[in-house]
Amino acid sequence: MHKEIKGILYVVATPIGNLSDITLRALKVLSEVEVIAAEHIQTAQKLLSRHGVTTRVIPVHQHNENSAVEKIIFFLNNNQSVALITDAGTPAISDPGARLVRSVRERGYSVVPIPGANAAISALSASGLLAPHFFFYGFLPVKSTERRRRLTALKSLHACILVFYEAPHRILETVTDMVHIFGVERGVTFARELTKVFETIHTCALGDAIAWLQADTNRLRGEFVLLLTAIEPPLQTEFLNPQVEQTLAVLQKNLPLKHAVQLTAEITGENRKRLYAIALEKQKAAS
Repeated sequence: MHKEIKGILYVVATPIGNLSDITLRALKVLSEVEVIAAEHIQTAQKLLSRHGVTTRVIPVHQHNENSAVEKIIFFLNNNQSVALITDAGTPAISDPGARLVRSVRERGYSVVPIPGANAAISALSASGLLAPHFFFYGFLPVKSTERRRRLTALKSLHACILVFYEAPHRILETVTDMVHIFGVERGVTFARELTKVFETIHTCALGDAIAWLQADTNRLRGEFVLLLTAIEPPLQTEFLNPQVEQTLAVLQKNLPLKHAVQLTAEITGENRKRLYAIALEKQKAAS
């Protein structure tokens, strides 16, 4: 039985700054496909010319993504493979491409990721921030009212780093809103111009961030990744298991508070910080 042959859509990550940051596999794919679908043809040609790739390039960006689907499907249906790239980084991650990829997959064609550079991961890897999780938001809304509303919704996320992208002309407004929502003490890491000549990675408190940005006009240039440090969830001190509470009460009669809490935590498995906060509250209330 004859098997129908169809093309493949490759989702190819490209450099976020330094044109050398491209994988051997990506260059092979870009050279071998029949068509490259690029966010902007001129930007793509700089990268392709640097590496001697002469493949035909067509535009696929946020303004024509829907109409470009049928053109891409035509190529795939005629056994012509297509590589999707954006101006920088991984397509469909705060960049065009997701609609196209979804449509291609829904039509039954193969979509193959070719991994590579990503600004958020690069910033996280060089930040030194410690947290078990991170939450990638991407670009915040342009208007301050909506931006503050979205930031407020993120305040409930604990134990994870918050990751944002921001353009240079909005960086001061965005940081001002972050100070208003998260307070002056929360830490922030600025990662700007990653992999480029003037790459900067700087960590400070949000309360010091505006002054740092304004101290040098060069710090307001380039694309930004903003990393807000993770915060611990608030201790729940309103309720204790009766057995835990009884154990703590008995030990408190014969031991200093600190030792009583430590032993209670070891015996019951309860969180030591939470136990201490509750015991301290009860002690203050009794005095």
